[in-house]
Amino acid sequence: MVIRIKNLRLRTIIGINDWERNEIQDVVLNVEIVFDGNRVVETGHLVDTVDYKKMKKRIIKQVENSKFYLLDKLAGHVLNIVMEDEKVVRATVEIDKPQALRFADSVSICCSGRRKEDGSWQLVVE
Repeated sequence: MVIRIKNLRLRTIIGINDWERNEIQDVVLNVEIVFDGNRVVETGHLVDTVDYKKMKKRIIKQVENSKFYLLDKLAGHVLNIVMEDEKVVRATVEIDKPQALRFADSVSICCSGRRKEDGSWQLVVE
């Protein structure tokens, strides 16, 4: 099964320029979570699925309290939050920074992770 959190709009300190270190900026997150949904289809119990509301709250808290210099690092941080749920088999995080470049709607960073057989996870290079 796939869960998608679409266009989660948050505000944070992000960037390398002096003004970016002093002004909260908008970021837009999209998260795709892949998990084995067989059990939850049978039981219908929250414990057998990925609790996306709980995950969203953790992401909001972490992002809005962060002060990363690079979108890359922020995306990796969010991916780590998602992959902490052991039910997640694969996940992709995309973060847009609107108005980062003149004449462009946004700049985005996308990263993915995959669970290994030993239960740990690794970044997927595409």
